[in-house]
Amino acid sequence: MPKMKSNRGAAKRFRFSASGKIKRKKAYASHILTKKSATRKRNLRKAGQVSEADTPRVRKMITT
Repeated sequence: MPKMKSNRGAAKRFRFSASGKIKRKKAYASHILTKKSATRKRNLRKAGQVSEADTPRVRKMITT
């Protein structure tokens, strides 16, 4: 049986933190930035976390 392949799109979008949680980039930070406040744009730069409900699905996509 051949090796399982990870989902390459997911592998580029998600990373594991040191504690084993899954980090993600926040949405809405790529364009139409003029109407967004500086505080909002600054908070969008920080990494987010994948929710507990989605973690098993994302982990399976990355690691298989």
